[in-house]
Amino acid sequence: MPDSPSPTTDPYAPQPTLWDRYPDAIAAVIVFGLTALLGVLSFPPFQMPEFAYAMLVPALFWAYLRPPFRLFALTVLGAQAVAWTIVLGWLHHVTWLGLFLLGPFIGGWVGSWFLLAWWTLPRIVGRPTPVRLVAILGLAGAWVVIEWTRSWLLSGFPWLTLSASQWERASILQIAAYTGAWGVSFVLVMMNLGFAAYAHRLFREGETGLRKRSQEFFLAMFLLLVCLCVHVQESFNRLRFSVPLGRFAFVQPYIPQDVKWDPAKGPGILQVLEDTTLRAAATLPDAILWPEATTPWAVRGDPDARAFVESLARRAHAPLLLGSVAVESDHTPNEAWYNGVFAVDPVTGLQTAYYAKRHLVPFGEYVPLRPILGWLSKFVPIGDDFAHGLDSSPLVVPIAGNAVTFGPLICYEDIYPQLARESALAGADVLLVQTNNAWFGEGGAAYQHAAHSVLRAVETRRPVLRCGNGGWSGWIDEFGSIRAKLVNEDGSIYFRGTQTIAVTRDARWIGRPTFYVLHGDWFVAVCAGLVLFGYLLLRTHRPAPVTPPPED
Repeated sequence: MPDSPSPTTDPYAPQPTLWDRYPDAIAAVIVFGLTALLGVLSFPPFQMPEFAYAMLVPALFWAYLRPPFRLFALTVLGAQAVAWTIVLGWLHHVTWLGLFLLGPFIGGWVGSWFLLAWWTLPRIVGRPTPVRLVAILGLAGAWVVIEWTRSWLLSGFPWLTLSASQWERASILQIAAYTGAWGVSFVLVMMNLGFAAYAHRLFREGETGLRKRSQEFFLAMFLLLVCLCVHVQESFNRLRFSVPLGRFAFVQPYIPQDVKWDPAKGPGILQVLEDTTLRAAATLPDAILWPEATTPWAVRGDPDARAFVESLARRAHAPLLLGSVAVESDHTPNEAWYNGVFAVDPVTGLQTAYYAKRHLVPFGEYVPLRPILGWLSKFVPIGDDFAHGLDSSPLVVPIAGNAVTFGPLICYEDIYPQLARESALAGADVLLVQTNNAWFGEGGAAYQHAAHSVLRAVETRRPVLRCGNGGWSGWIDEFGSIRAKLVNEDGSIYFRGTQTIAVTRDARWIGRPTFYVLHGDWFVAVCAGLVLFGYLLLRTHRPAPVTPPPED
């Protein structure tokens, strides 16, 4: 009688699926793809900010399942490196090397938070509700602390904090007037943690009935509701308090970068500035705005450049606020170059006081650690290193019969909340952002940059006027609403031209500082406390032993 087949060779036995064979590898691929994709789509120029509420969920749900640390770390850090390299892809117009260094670096910086989640989330399963809630509050606080370190560590690069994803959703942003933009990031991370906890409770914990409810999710929803309530309170009957500020003409000369610093092209650049400015003057504005570093020669240091802007202001019959260069000499062979903002009165000419940029762009306006990195050159072909400005004092300009104080922020200074806060404390009525995003092509850089101006407007309750060389230019009100944006007939922000906008401000906030302006980054300190408290609680509070079900 023949032997019966062994179970391993039984053709009718169920065959293991790919998931059965490689569960961790397949999970890693899914988490990698979703984390990178959602991380890119959550930010401008993509108009999908709602993805920011779930961009962390795939990795968080996986963390609950205790995947191998090495695999988890490689997956999430790799996904962040890819996502940030794509998000910062506009940098390739200046330097491919910089893109492939900065993208993975920022990705690793942000991705380090997921490693904390890997340690924390499996440890809270089965714990009492207060322990779980404190733990996820600590995780959200850790995200804020990591974002905050990006604002100062290694000269700082807080580009696209999670809160910037909501730049077109003013309803969640109003909490920033109290907590800074950090509070918005905190709530978004809490929503991600809440969704992940709910998913784990439904699909992995096997709870039934009312026990399926996730207190972590309810806490996150409560915090989101707080943001919405603040929005309703701040926005209710807002138009009653609207008062005119003035009519501002925004000039976008859109000077190509390959000619901007070519002396032979200087006369042509001045002609473009003259033509667009006189067209703007025909609309009878109260002031005319130019972008960053507009003139090919220094208006403070070159008599001909100064005479040109003073003559143009007189012909336009309006004050001119422009970005240019100041060359200061102390009667020695050494000169100091400043990237500045200047005010030109149509009667008295160039004001003596000007604003000098406080936070310079590494390798753009100076070479950091020059004794060590001096072999690396700047990508801005002008002069030697720029000097740092130290003063946040606003520029006072007569607008529609009133003296208005402008707090200038040059180029990417508006991504630093502390600089806008200092300007507001110094008495600025309006934040004025003058920039030159034309370095980075017609991709997402201008939109990503503008998102930060929205956050600064809400934090300080000051209207923001942005003027770019080729876009994004427009007016953002005190509540982060985009009230006007310069576009051409095709709907593009990238064009050469001018537009005059009637700007108003909210009378309730004239001369009044916000809680955030007065108290600064107090919320970051609270978040650091939550991190420490959550860690100590998890280390000292042991979960109750699981009692096995009684046998039948």
